[in-house]
Amino acid sequence: MASEVEGLLRAYERHVQVPWDDRIAGPERVWFAIYDKTQERRLRARIKAFENATEAAGYRWRYVDVTDTFAEWMASHRYREAYFKEPELLESALDGYTRYVIDRIKEELQAPDVDSRTVVAVLGVGSFFGLTYVSRVVDGVAHDIHGRLLVFFPGVYEKQNYRLLDARDGFNYLAVPITAS
Repeated sequence: MASEVEGLLRAYERHVQVPWDDRIAGPERVWFAIYDKTQERRLRARIKAFENATEAAGYRWRYVDVTDTFAEWMASHRYREAYFKEPELLESALDGYTRYVIDRIKEELQAPDVDSRTVVAVLGVGSFFGLTYVSRVVDGVAHDIHGRLLVFFPGVYEKQNYRLLDARDGFNYLAVPITAS
C-alpha cells in the first residue's frame, strides 16, 4: 500500500499537466485526489511533492489544512461549555461549523495571489466525518474557484459515488476523480 501515494502523485502529475479550460463552471474545477484512509500519514509526508508537481506544470500552489477547524471553531464558540456538558446540543450548531470551514477555504480562494492558474489544495477533510459533509463544503466554495480546487479525499470512488472514510453513505459530485490506479 505504500506505493499508493506514489501512484496518486504520478496520476496527479499527469493530470495537472493537461491544459485547463477556463470556461468551465466552479463545480467542474474541483479535483478529488482519492486515497485509502490508511495512507493519510504517508500522503501528508508527500504534500510537498504535489506542490512541486503543480509548479513544474507551470501553475501556482496554495495549501490549506482543515484538520483542526473543528477545534478552532469550538474553542471560539460562545456556547462551547454547554456543548461539552451536553454534546447532543451540538447537532443544532453544526451548520455554523460548516460555514466556518467554507469561510476558511474561501479565504484561501480569494487571496490576492490566487488566480486562474492556481491550485488551492485542501487537506484534512477526513476530520469532517460526523460533523459536516465534504459535498456541502465544496458546494459552498465552488463559485469562488478561479483555478482548481484539489481536495485530498481519504475514501473511495465507485460508480461516480464518493465515500469519505469508506462510510456507507456517499455522494455523487461533479469533481474530477484522481486515483492511483
